[in-house]
Amino acid sequence: MDEKKVAVLAYECSPENRNSIEKALASTFDITFQNDPQSFQQAMSKKQYDIIFMNIPPENGRKIDLLERIHDHTPFTPIIITCDSEDTILLDKTLEPGVYDVLAHPLSPATIKRTVRQALYKRQLTNELAYLRRTQDIVYSFDRIIAESENFRLIINSLRKFASTDATILITGNTGTGKSFLSGTVHYNSPRMDHPFIKINCANIPEALLESELFGHEKGSFTGADKQRIGRFEQADGGTIFLDEIGEIPMEIQSKLLRVLEEKSFERVGGNKTIKVDVRLIAATNRDLSSQILAGKFREDLYYRINVLPVHLPPLKDRPRCLAPLAQKLLEKATASMKKKHITGFSPEVLAMIQGYDWPGNIRQLANTIERAVILEDGDRISLSSLHIPELGRTATTPLIQVIEPLETHERELILKALTDNLWVQKNAAQCLGISPRALNYKIKKFGITHQNWRKHKKP
Repeated sequence: MDEKKVAVLAYECSPENRNSIEKALASTFDITFQNDPQSFQQAMSKKQYDIIFMNIPPENGRKIDLLERIHDHTPFTPIIITCDSEDTILLDKTLEPGVYDVLAHPLSPATIKRTVRQALYKRQLTNELAYLRRTQDIVYSFDRIIAESENFRLIINSLRKFASTDATILITGNTGTGKSFLSGTVHYNSPRMDHPFIKINCANIPEALLESELFGHEKGSFTGADKQRIGRFEQADGGTIFLDEIGEIPMEIQSKLLRVLEEKSFERVGGNKTIKVDVRLIAATNRDLSSQILAGKFREDLYYRINVLPVHLPPLKDRPRCLAPLAQKLLEKATASMKKKHITGFSPEVLAMIQGYDWPGNIRQLANTIERAVILEDGDRISLSSLHIPELGRTATTPLIQVIEPLETHERELILKALTDNLWVQKNAAQCLGISPRALNYKIKKFGITHQNWRKHKKP
């Protein structure tokens, strides 16, 4: 963090505190000291300060009034209060967010330096978070979703309405149809948008750890629990939690989940303290939950509790009008990520092939196919030689390239292409492929890839 020219304003400091502040900050900070309210407020009106020190004697209501005016004037500037005793300062809840810390006299230079650095770091994180939230408004905008097919347009219109409510949503559909992305779109267009959005794939977490992941645990509650853990529901308080593949949750955890939805409370694993949370749930699954209920694998009462606002996403093959614009959008994303913006589109043959294939892996398969094509393509449009779509015996309106080589053959081709494009510099090739240098080195050894330049660096 660059501390040069950081502006500090200090109000009514004693000679001892002034000396400590100067000793701690004067070498890299621009410090202004003021001792009367009028000069203090004039200084604030003329310049933007990064940190404000304010001394408040016990029971001084006028200082609290002045603090309130400071907070109204510059709400995002961290305020550090100095006082005789921390216990004498009672702040209204509206002021607490603006006060970073309360320091008791005497002030040591080390404490001042550490507190200022932490306050500036917190402000930086707050600014970055605010920026990211603004970008989420763009990324997760309903207006930017490709919904050219009538059936999908109706679904998006329904989700727009659902976003303004707090009701639980159950999104069903095949893998890769966009369940996770649409759950984020609902959250970032809801009244909870400024609060956490927590995503969990229940199928990726071992059954023995899932309860702890969702609800947290207390120290010593089981072997390996060496400290307290805050669960995902607690982290999502005030916001939204997205449970992907909810059909994979074991029956014993389903009962605890039902209680959270009905009572908005739970206990951590191994604990007896009841924790209250305000969380909206969006659930998703590619399973038929009705069949799982009949098989005794999913609670019927939980199903009715999560199926308040049901949404079923059609597979990509049932959204034919979406294919071309969606492919173009995914291409733009891939080229930006790989710094190959000279690739601007698809050849007519490739576009016909994309529209003629039924994409059993849905959007995820389409995105992966386009990313691979971007890596291989040298021209300004994706050509047939760069696109590989397996036939898999499925119907297509356009003849498809039938890939009969094993997957490892294509993987080796990709690695060789990346190495060649990056002059056989493994670090750069790994970055191009989106893998770690260590992983690339493993693949190079696996496929027996060698180059004469590498031998120069080997010891005889």
